[in-house]
Amino acid sequence: MKEFVSNGNLVTPMLFPYEPEQFWKSIREIIREEVNNAEKQRPVSPTYETPGLTYKPLYKITEVCAMFHVTKPTIYDWIKHGKLKSYKIRSRVYFLWNDIQHLLHPEIDQ
Repeated sequence: MKEFVSNGNLVTPMLFPYEPEQFWKSIREIIREEVNNAEKQRPVSPTYETPGLTYKPLYKITEVCAMFHVTKPTIYDWIKHGKLKSYKIRSRVYFLWNDIQHLLHPEIDQ
């Protein structure tokens, strides 16, 4: 692409019907509007309150078993069927607090 010289500076020709300053000003304004709209539309994650349970970010499988009064094979079945998502850290299996809350209160997610 050819570059034009005006006032000793190299200028790349614009193929828009706008002056470069006006074009960039409108682009900045569009970006500002989109960022503001994205901030307004940011989904708010629901908060759950479960009496008697203290908040911990991760729970071990034995803690989840005690919480639901079920055995480890039952928890593994829930993982297999997609009812509960597990996270493996090294050789241990952990569960997120929010995932446990989703299992306790499925009607809130609808």
